[in-house]
Amino acid sequence: MSAAPRQGHVGTTRWHERTAHEQRWFFVVPDAEDYLGPEAQARVDIDRQLTACGWTVQRHKQMNLGAAPGVAVREFPMLEGHGDADYLLFVDRKAVGVIEAKKRGAPLTGVEWQSAKYTTGLPDTVPALTKPLAFAYESTGVETRFTNGFDPEPASRQVFTFHRPETLAGWVRAWSNFGGIEQATLRQRLLQLPLLSSTGLWPAQETAIRHLEESLVHFRPRALIQMATGSGKTFTAANVCYRLIKHADAGRVLFLVDRANLGRQTLKEFQAFTTPDDGRKFTELYNVQHLQTNAIDKPSRVVISTIQRLYSILRGDPEMDPELDETSAYELEPKAPVEVSYNPKLPIEAFDVIIVDECHRSIYGVWRQVLDFFDAFIVGLTATPGKQTFAFFDQNLVMEYNHDQAVADGVNVDFDVYKIATEITGQGSVVDAGLVTKFRDRQTRAVRLEKLDDDVTYDPAALDRKVVAKDQIRTVIRTFR
Repeated sequence: MSAAPRQGHVGTTRWHERTAHEQRWFFVVPDAEDYLGPEAQARVDIDRQLTACGWTVQRHKQMNLGAAPGVAVREFPMLEGHGDADYLLFVDRKAVGVIEAKKRGAPLTGVEWQSAKYTTGLPDTVPALTKPLAFAYESTGVETRFTNGFDPEPASRQVFTFHRPETLAGWVRAWSNFGGIEQATLRQRLLQLPLLSSTGLWPAQETAIRHLEESLVHFRPRALIQMATGSGKTFTAANVCYRLIKHADAGRVLFLVDRANLGRQTLKEFQAFTTPDDGRKFTELYNVQHLQTNAIDKPSRVVISTIQRLYSILRGDPEMDPELDETSAYELEPKAPVEVSYNPKLPIEAFDVIIVDECHRSIYGVWRQVLDFFDAFIVGLTATPGKQTFAFFDQNLVMEYNHDQAVADGVNVDFDVYKIATEITGQGSVVDAGLVTKFRDRQTRAVRLEKLDDDVTYDPAALDRKVVAKDQIRTVIRTFR
């Protein structure tokens, strides 16, 4: 019988097989990362994320700034009294920013002074695009915060991961080309928005835009507009997009809809929208793309999409079943919150502003991480916000315009309400055993025929949720007509 493994052997001993004649053992050699401490593990995670975001990670002694456009150098010695920067970031051979690495689990708020110490401690012999360095990150590899020194009131904000080298280079170019900090970032340019003209706007639309821009100028990351159905939310959003793109040079706006047919309607709204000061159609000036594939056109300034397609892109799917786009995000609601991973084809800086139009509350629940992925302002448009909606938008309700106000203003002309009851809307019904009926899979939309072995009883609450009775819908329409 073979001997048991010696004490101290590297590996996990597991029982494999035992017979009357022998004992066999095998060893599972663990990953080396299992032996790393929290701080070393954080460095490993940070290295992986930087590489995924397009950075080349190097040690200081093997530094080669010509190896790639973006280079992150570990343990870079700064001026005396400033210590060694955990990571010094170079773009096109010039220093632009730093990363302060913290062990897993360490809080990142309140430690900005440490990364700020590195931004001011660069040796004179090291070429830099700006001094002090403009960009500072704090990261544990699990959580990351970012401060843009070009912002009018630089403050750290949480980001999903690091920005790509070309993004930082673009911010520096904007600062250089305009001869100063005033035009370097979107937050700076928001301060230059001209006064809004009321021409062509209903009073409620004008108020909504003004209040939203006030929120953006105060750099509040999320804002909610509540406007009654029929009061022109999409028209209001088109005005917002136009002003942000023309006057604040927002790179790209994402317009999120619940399903594809609403996306087609939104595209028509943008195509019909006449810009107030130029007189041309929005789509004559800027590219608007309604996503029907998993590829975003680079020139697009407005992208219209469902959240399920956005999630599909982040997953790296080459394409998505078009039927899923035609289905409400609510009907496709996963059982557990979705998890997203970094995809270089759709980095965190892909959108400057995200407008969420009348999407189901699941957008702020199980689909939430898709929105949290992007480093963008998020604006919600809804007629009927719920608790979860208010919570997601940090209670920042910038406009409240309900149906009663819309009727009083003559925006929504009052109307008679017809309540048409049918037997099954009041009592439910039974699908008899032996009937061959259709069953549709919520996730795939696939339909199968099945013969019922037993009666299926359903109550009124299940109608139009779990059961669709076409004859009931026809009866209501005929009665109304």
